[in-house]
Amino acid sequence: MAKCAVCGKGTIHGRNIRHKHSGRWQRRAPKTNRVFRANIHKRTLTIGDATVRLSICTRCLRTQLKTAR
Repeated sequence: MAKCAVCGKGTIHGRNIRHKHSGRWQRRAPKTNRVFRANIHKRTLTIGDATVRLSICTRCLRTQLKTAR
């Protein structure tokens, strides 16, 4: 799976819980597996005086734009 070249953020797994569980206590809310994927973009960034094409998450891209000023 794709990972951020800066922070290493990638895909993680979790559980999805339905909160509709009315009735007796034996019928609990069903839990299903799900995937949390990082919001990765391919961008061409200037690092120093070289241009590099990176797979970077939007959080790092946002931070990069703020520190570049």
